[in-house]
Amino acid sequence: MSAQVWSYFLYFYSFFYQLIDPCSNPEQLLVNSVDRQQYLGKWFFKAAVSHREADIHKFRVLDSIVFTMEETSNNTLVLTGHMRIGDDCMKQTWTYQIHPEREELLLEGRPQRRNLLWSGMWANCPNCIVFQEVEPPLRESDSEDSLNRYMLYARQTDSDSDITTSFVKNSACRNLKQSIRLPQEKEFCF
Repeated sequence: MSAQVWSYFLYFYSFFYQLIDPCSNPEQLLVNSVDRQQYLGKWFFKAAVSHREADIHKFRVLDSIVFTMEETSNNTLVLTGHMRIGDDCMKQTWTYQIHPEREELLLEGRPQRRNLLWSGMWANCPNCIVFQEVEPPLRESDSEDSLNRYMLYARQTDSDSDITTSFVKNSACRNLKQSIRLPQEKEFCF
C-alpha cells in the first residue's frame, strides 16, 4: 500500500514540476569518471548556442567543422579541428588535460577556462555530445562570465536536422537564445 502511495506521489510531483520548470535538464558527463574511449574519433560540429552573440560570432564565417578527438597519453586528449572557411581549409589543435579531482577538461594555455561535457540527450541524440566553454568575468566587478557557449557535435555528417532544432529549442528554454548552425554547403576538410 505504501509503495503505491509513494508511486502516486512521485507521479504527481514530476507532473507539477514539469509545469513549473518545463526545460529539460541536461546531464553533465564528468570527465574524470566517463568512459573516454566512447568519445574518441570523429565529431561533426552542428550548432552553437549562448545567451550572447559575442560568444558564438566567430562561427559565422565557417561552413563546416570536423573534429577528431584522440587520447595521446593516459590523461591527455588532443582535439584537432578541420574548418572550412569559404574555399579554404584551416587546421587547429587543442590539448586538454584530465585531472582525477576535476570534473572538467583543462585546456592547455587557458587554465581559467572550464570545459564541460554534456550528454547529447540535450538534443535528443544519443550519438551526440555537447561541449561547454566557460571563462570567468574579466573583472571582479562583472557579474557575467566573459565566455559561456555550448556546442553540439554529432557522429554523422548527415544527422537529422531535428537534432539541431531540439538542441536550439532546449537551449532557448535555458535563456541561451543566440544560436548558429553551420551551412555545411561545401566539402568537409580532412
